[in-house]
Amino acid sequence: MVISSLADSLVRGVESVGDRVSEAFFEPVIRLGVTGLARSGKTVFITSLVANLLDRGRMTGLVAQQEGRINAAYLQPQPDDTVPRFDYESHLSELTGPEPHWPDSTRAVSELRLSFKARPAGLLAGLQGPRTVHLDIVDYPGEWLLDLALLDKSYEEWSQETLARIETRAEAAEFLQTVQSVDPAGAHDEPAAQALAVAFTAYLNTAREAGFYDCTPGRFLLPGDLAGSPVLTFAPLPISGPSRRRTLQREMERRYEAYKSRVVKPFFRDHFARIDRQVVLMDALGAIHKGPQAVEDMRRAMADILSAFRPGRNAWLSQLLLGKRVERILFAATKADHLHHLQHPRLTAIMEALTRDARDRASFAGAETAALSLASLRATTEEMRSHNGSELPCVRGALLDSGKPAAFYPGELPDDPSHLLSPARNGASTWLDDDYGFMAFAPANLTLRPGDGPPHIRLDRAAQFLIGDRL
Repeated sequence: MVISSLADSLVRGVESVGDRVSEAFFEPVIRLGVTGLARSGKTVFITSLVANLLDRGRMTGLVAQQEGRINAAYLQPQPDDTVPRFDYESHLSELTGPEPHWPDSTRAVSELRLSFKARPAGLLAGLQGPRTVHLDIVDYPGEWLLDLALLDKSYEEWSQETLARIETRAEAAEFLQTVQSVDPAGAHDEPAAQALAVAFTAYLNTAREAGFYDCTPGRFLLPGDLAGSPVLTFAPLPISGPSRRRTLQREMERRYEAYKSRVVKPFFRDHFARIDRQVVLMDALGAIHKGPQAVEDMRRAMADILSAFRPGRNAWLSQLLLGKRVERILFAATKADHLHHLQHPRLTAIMEALTRDARDRASFAGAETAALSLASLRATTEEMRSHNGSELPCVRGALLDSGKPAAFYPGELPDDPSHLLSPARNGASTWLDDDYGFMAFAPANLTLRPGDGPPHIRLDRAAQFLIGDRL
């Protein structure tokens, strides 16, 4: 087994170096990772980004498009034969068809390759013809990304941290009661192990619905074909010290280690470690609506997410010798169309404050970071409404639950982000001054002109930051 493992690693290394040589000298490849936690809009982001890169009439913020250097863009078969293709055509039909609706959430890794024929900029423009640049977009659930932090934790460390974090949460009451009914040092009993795993999974799902973002292990929420397997049948236990053979603690520890080696490490090796550009999508407005606890939880999750990255610059020689690093990271607050544009600078400032720790760490390591607010697909229009002698900046759209048109004023975000972040850090249960409303809108019926992609807010600026330097 050791010889087989070494041989497999050697073959992977040779193939990887060969791919990097080809990318560095012939046809550059940008591997863009797209992630975010549940309902942050990953599927809509990718679908609208691809549609707007194919039909670039609305991409005025993409410099290569401004300068007329993109001759063509076209979809190609993805390079990874074992990874499902991102179903772009179906998702676009769902968003722009006669009865538009939001597509289903990301539940597994998928990929799409978009290739450009573009002329280089600067001095090389007159010396070289158009070259091919490939953009490989890798879509994966943010819950899986949080799992990478488990690689550095033992089962005992993970158990202690998890139980301490959830002991005051009402959502965890049933699971904690189940934990109290078992003896970790007692003999392993499979029905008891399954009952613990079921209760823990129920807690994770309830906690995610309540607005918590620290819901790991992520595959408990999105099990796929692993549902019911031993690798997903474990839970944290109140333990101290080493385990004894054939005890419940030992079996839970063994399954936890199997989860890391059989689930987390392959994801890191096959997908995540090959990414060199990354966008992290956040539903900041949804967290603000849920309250201070959700905002603080989101801030911590963003710091945990960044701890999984290897930020730094990707010089061609370092790519050949050391592998790729994530050299550009964009933190984007989605659903900016739920606010009037007058409040967008405040949402961006809140986004910058939420991700300050994460961005500082990435910048120190040599990566470029940015934060902005965007709407991948604009679902609303703006209007001003008179109320008690003043004008309120509102947005109008079709309600998701009923389809009826409605105008909505969500409340005024503060000029100073600390007015939100300080209560969140201090454990406040509610906002003192305001309640921030949130309304779910359905996608609007669209009539697109030839050459135009779906309407958006700042998607072109996001594309410029993520890939503009390579076009």
